[in-house]
Amino acid sequence: MIQSKLIKKYKNISHGFFNKEGGFSKGIYKSLNCGIGSKDKKKNIIANLKKVCKKNGCSTKDLVLLNQIHSNKVHLINKIPKKKLLGDAVITNKKRIALGILTADCAPVFIYDPKNNIICAIHAGWKGAYKKIIKKTINNLLKEGSKAHNLIAVIGPCISKQSYEVQKDFYIKFINQKTSNKKFFFYKKKKIFFSLNEYIKNHLNNNGIKNIEIIKKDTYLNKNNFFSSRRSLKNKFNDYGRNISIIMIK
Repeated sequence: MIQSKLIKKYKNISHGFFNKEGGFSKGIYKSLNCGIGSKDKKKNIIANLKKVCKKNGCSTKDLVLLNQIHSNKVHLINKIPKKKLLGDAVITNKKRIALGILTADCAPVFIYDPKNNIICAIHAGWKGAYKKIIKKTINNLLKEGSKAHNLIAVIGPCISKQSYEVQKDFYIKFINQKTSNKKFFFYKKKKIFFSLNEYIKNHLNNNGIKNIEIIKKDTYLNKNNFFSSRRSLKNKFNDYGRNISIIMIK
């Protein structure tokens, strides 16, 4: 489990970015697969979720996982939902509600407001980031009384720019959105690569957050530590495990 240096100093917050080690799953899901939507054995996924929750000081009953759809949909909750919510960001100011994000190359993002004791967890792949889920989430926090300059943001392990090769139409899509998006791309041997975490950081900065930490762990390259959808596709696997990231107010 990896912890943020910025958030770790706040003793009322429990959090962690978990890798794939130390779980119960086998085969392509070895071993800490927390992806309920994967084809892994359910008993192994449940055992893995129990393990990460225990490590985070909560139970699976306290854990809120979204039905992630690569959207810009944000939920504000004050109790555990009866059924899984559709969206990619969740906010709460209530104790003992653990917010979880599942990823396998996309970026998990935590935002914490230490002044108002509000936490937020975001699933930020390129689609959600492009659809401005960061801006929409921050706007929701501001409506709850947060001030952007007080917010702390952490971008968790995700695919790095060295591993994130994209096609020309992907590049054009981003340039058409904003010409300054060129700075998030680079060419190498006639191939185009994209920096997801820097693109997300830019959105955080542009919306007033200056206290930002990037956990520089490449989920694609670190095959022994993280699940990666892109790596699984390259290896022609029919599925892949998911890494989990959790944040909670104690």
